[in-house]
Amino acid sequence: MTSISRQVVLSMLDSDFDNNFVSLPSVGASEGILIAWRSRLGTIGASRLDSHCVSIQFCPVNGNTWWLTCVYGPQDNQEKIQFLQELREVRAQCVGPWMVAGDFNLIYKDEDKNNSNLNRAMMGRFRRWINDMALTEIPLHGRKFTWSSSSSSASPTLVRLDRVFCSLEWEELFPDCLLQSSSSYNSDHCPLIFGLMDNPPSRGRFHFEDFWPCLDGFLDIVESAWGSVPPCSCPVETLSFKLKATTRKLQSWSQKEEGILDLSLLWQRKSFTNLKLHRTTECFNPMNSGCATTSRSMRLPFLPY
Repeated sequence: MTSISRQVVLSMLDSDFDNNFVSLPSVGASEGILIAWRSRLGTIGASRLDSHCVSIQFCPVNGNTWWLTCVYGPQDNQEKIQFLQELREVRAQCVGPWMVAGDFNLIYKDEDKNNSNLNRAMMGRFRRWINDMALTEIPLHGRKFTWSSSSSSASPTLVRLDRVFCSLEWEELFPDCLLQSSSSYNSDHCPLIFGLMDNPPSRGRFHFEDFWPCLDGFLDIVESAWGSVPPCSCPVETLSFKLKATTRKLQSWSQKEEGILDLSLLWQRKSFTNLKLHRTTECFNPMNSGCATTSRSMRLPFLPY
């Protein structure tokens, strides 16, 4: 469909979407994008059309503004490189909480495909883009792959091409979001259903790890989270909000910190070595009757498995 009119949108959806849509024309039978939204999401602050994506800034009445970018990645390898650069430029202009979703036509992990025919150079570029943009992938429930080369073949190629990523700021705005898959009938892609507040909040406890203060960036995260909450009229309420903000930041930071488990194991080995040296010194100390005691300061910190 080379263009999408208001009449077409109303015929597919309902009056809540009247004049609330932005589209990117298709090229042949592919690469078209339509973003339609209900009025209750708020007004639109800005929008932009690029070669392979459409971006919308939502401005809720009682909330923070955030950006949504929907993509349709190209198939040609050279165009994929340009596509990733395009997304870098989009991010530079779309400042603040950001969610980017759609068919990237790219993978970044071996398990994203059911065979070994992998373009590792392109996988590395996609992975680098994710890291440079500091994005988190929202997990998909109900399906491992989102595209199939054939619905009738006994051994089709299956790939995870459709994804949803978000920035840390966006994740804090919508901590209860949920991404699910739906059944597909006439498409080689499976539809994805995304809800901003569909995931019930978990009741998991927050665990502070002893080795966190030894990692680079820890103090910056704490200071940033603590200072992000403005003071309220009630000091106790202010303290509660600051602690909650710090907890969320630390949980997200600990999950994204590369090599955090390796560092914790290194800390464990170092502590264990110091413990052995301490006990050996006590064994050779004539004032000690035995070497079975250890000081409180030499206890090993708790480390996650």
